[in-house]
Amino acid sequence: MSDLPPPPPPPPPGGGYTPPPPPPPPPGGGAMPPPPPPPPSGGYVPPPPGGYAAPGAGYAAPRTDGLAIASLIIGILSLVCAVACLGVILGPTAAIMGFISRQRIASSGGTVGGGTLATVGLVLGIIGFIASVGWFFLLISGVITSSSNGAPSP
Repeated sequence: MSDLPPPPPPPPPGGGYTPPPPPPPPPGGGAMPPPPPPPPSGGYVPPPPGGYAAPGAGYAAPRTDGLAIASLIIGILSLVCAVACLGVILGPTAAIMGFISRQRIASSGGTVGGGTLATVGLVLGIIGFIASVGWFFLLISGVITSSSNGAPSP
């Protein structure tokens, strides 16, 4: 036989990483209860055993789309400012923002809310635009600011 030492053992699988040993059991001989499982990705967290949970607790409410809120605010402003004929600018802005927001909410799969706000903003924008255009034509035609009573001035 030869005087060569035996070859070294092959490396363990996993690139040479050896996991640490498990912790020793607690004193008293009892086994530790397993840790609670992580909450599922749906957003619902079950109530603690034997505890009281408030109604609706554990459900994450969908966040409201900011564009829907902006559409509602600008839609209200388009109605208020229709007398100054600013509804011509603010109305279409609110309607476009409401339309885009409704599409984003529909494609979010329920994670984004505010569909009603977006719809109301869209409708108020359209109404504000129509009211502003109508007010403009009434001003131009002289129906509102008519100073003559039918008799020519001398």
